[in-house]
Amino acid sequence: MLGFDQIINSLGLVNISWGQSAMLLVACILLYLGIAKRFEPLLLIPIAMGVILVNAPLAGIMNHPPLTGPFIPENINIWGVLYVVYFWGIKSGLFPLLIFMGVGAMTDFGPLIANPKTVLLGAAAQFGIFMTLLGAIFLGFNLNEAASIGIIGGADGPTAIFTTSKLAPHLLGPIAVAAYSYMALVPIIQPPIMRLFTTEEERKRKMKQLKPVSKRIKIIFPIMVTFITIFFIPSAVPLVGMLMFGNLLKECKVVDRLSKTAENELINIVTILLGICVGATMDAHTFLNLRTIKIIVLGLAAFSVGTASGLLFGKLMAAVSKEEINPLIGAAGVSAVPMAARVAQKVGREADKNNYLLMHAMGPNVAGVIGSAIAAGVLIAFVGG
Repeated sequence: MLGFDQIINSLGLVNISWGQSAMLLVACILLYLGIAKRFEPLLLIPIAMGVILVNAPLAGIMNHPPLTGPFIPENINIWGVLYVVYFWGIKSGLFPLLIFMGVGAMTDFGPLIANPKTVLLGAAAQFGIFMTLLGAIFLGFNLNEAASIGIIGGADGPTAIFTTSKLAPHLLGPIAVAAYSYMALVPIIQPPIMRLFTTEEERKRKMKQLKPVSKRIKIIFPIMVTFITIFFIPSAVPLVGMLMFGNLLKECKVVDRLSKTAENELINIVTILLGICVGATMDAHTFLNLRTIKIIVLGLAAFSVGTASGLLFGKLMAAVSKEEINPLIGAAGVSAVPMAARVAQKVGREADKNNYLLMHAMGPNVAGVIGSAIAAGVLIAFVGG
């Protein structure tokens, strides 16, 4: 029989540290934002539950033994249940690629094809990636680490995870947390920056309706982009290729079952597993230290600079273009699809309730997804190579 002391010592209440308590409070805040405020609940709720589970004293859900080979565990039966999913899904880079396929199947590239110059807005918003890379080096991170931190500026969780798994796997936890947190907090972070860099008259500006795009062009586009990536940026092929594959499933109209699976069941399953595993990397020991705080701050700087650079380029494009362009759509170039486009629409309608920018913002938003994947490929090729 267990003694009274043994029973007491087995309680989580006795073994919990102040750091774990602080992280449980963080998890409750994330749950509040996801449930009460509905800030991207599909991301925040799984992440918050992952934070709660990993900071549960004595639970050991992320325990793992030393590895005797690249993928051969010494004793898989003593792996924590979530570490198994984390290892095979996130550390291997599998989940980001499946997410990209699902995003491709959910996304209409029509607005980008109909207004191809918005690709420049998507490119401009990637400026935050390279500025933050320099900032990270200044703060003492090596080049591989700095490149992984900089990619947070693309506001694209899967891209950040994929890049970090190649360049700086030891930073996978804090970088994944930062990337997904800022993706989820787009509705909070972006509007103040939008209002700071635009005037009310600019926010009211209406854009003319986009021309429809033919089915043939929509089918050719993902194939063409894949080949261009293969020829010029092969290191970006995994991300861009899966994105375009998912979109091809959607647009070809002959594999509806596969398209629906990619955009519904598959991406939902992967989102649950990825979200809870990202949260499970936020244990008190890993998260509550100066190095992680630097990454969180740099990630916020990357995202903010990317938003601002997209807005400023949108203002420049509006000044030189013969057509009316609302610079708010430039902020959607940070990639967080379709969240950033929705925020551009929301801020535009605050200035004029009859201003509909969503489809216009989807152009740079989709361009941002492609742009962040290409930026990741460039960094992997030149930094990791």
